[in-house]
Amino acid sequence: MQRYDFSHTRLKTFYTRVRFNSYFCTMKKGNELKPRIGFFGRRNVGKSTMINWLTGQQIAIVSDTAGTTTDPVRKSMEIGGIGPVVLIDTAGIDDEGELGRMRVEKSMAALAEVDLALLLYTEGCYGEPEEMVERWCTEHGTPLLKVLTKSAPIDKEALIAQIKEALPESAYRGRSLLGDIIAPGDTVVLVTPIDSSAPEGRMILPQVQVLRDLMDLHAQAFFCQPDELTSTLAALKEPPALVVTDSQAFKQVAAIVPDAVPLTSFSVVLARQKGLFLEYLQGTRKIGNLKDGDRVLLLESCTHNVTCEDIGRVKLPAALRKATGKELLCEVIGGQSPLPAHLSQYALVIQCGGCVITAQQVKARLLPALEAGVPVSNYGLALAWCNGIFERATKVFNGN
Repeated sequence: MQRYDFSHTRLKTFYTRVRFNSYFCTMKKGNELKPRIGFFGRRNVGKSTMINWLTGQQIAIVSDTAGTTTDPVRKSMEIGGIGPVVLIDTAGIDDEGELGRMRVEKSMAALAEVDLALLLYTEGCYGEPEEMVERWCTEHGTPLLKVLTKSAPIDKEALIAQIKEALPESAYRGRSLLGDIIAPGDTVVLVTPIDSSAPEGRMILPQVQVLRDLMDLHAQAFFCQPDELTSTLAALKEPPALVVTDSQAFKQVAAIVPDAVPLTSFSVVLARQKGLFLEYLQGTRKIGNLKDGDRVLLLESCTHNVTCEDIGRVKLPAALRKATGKELLCEVIGGQSPLPAHLSQYALVIQCGGCVITAQQVKARLLPALEAGVPVSNYGLALAWCNGIFERATKVFNGN
């Protein structure tokens, strides 16, 4: 079999394709928001062995046969001082042949989701494959920890200490969603519509995350549905410090909440914490420039049952067409599906709130669009614009 060609021209083409087709492989339930540490290197460099050694379990298959690991493998473990993390074992970045090329692409794509990359190499063997990973991390600001293997015993405690030092604190200690807006004792009203898209017997994750944040802030949270908002506000002794609504009820809620009361949405709150908020603000304002026939790409981070009230597939496309008066071609990429190869064909990319993925994953998902010169927005911000309340929905976060 012919070894993969790592010449500059071929590498550039391959590298660009990986960046534009980076995707997030299927994640086990409960793993979504943990920091992610990826292990990269050539075949038989010891990636699987190191993961088994760190976890103290036979998680990854270890063999002397080159190319044993074919797809990224994920395993959770606890690291003292950090908490639960997800370790990702990947295929060798020097794999051969057509199947080998596909494995290399998957390994490189996994870089998009990690908060820290460990690059394993052996003495005297550090060349183009390793430099490819290093360049990717440098361009994308992903921390990289190089680990020399098979030459001398590695001290586990020392390695874990290095991992703790290299892993960004923001990966495992997220900033408060509303800590710079809400003070202890403040009252916040959460408007949560219950329709066919709401999970049976449960709240959707963004609502749960905002509620938990308010509890940590020692604020008082009041829940209601849109039709109950008027009576809820009337029952309060003083106006609330903030009203947070589901984006689909923006227009109805905005008509009820007095102008003096700050108003935003769950999606906007998450966009500020996880997404590229300044880019979102700039991109959302581009909605007014859309023309007939423009293509709009909507990105969903989770997989869910589609209903007639689905925001990404039904309500948001309809709202965009109505607000702009243009015949727009709206496409949805759901769950873990790869991005289209040529994003420059789109006039706008709109990302969901990203409640089930990390901030690093949201940014990696949007980076190809920004590099292609395509403006990006967020579900909540786009719906606010369509309902004529974009400035109001973001005013509370001005300067933040």
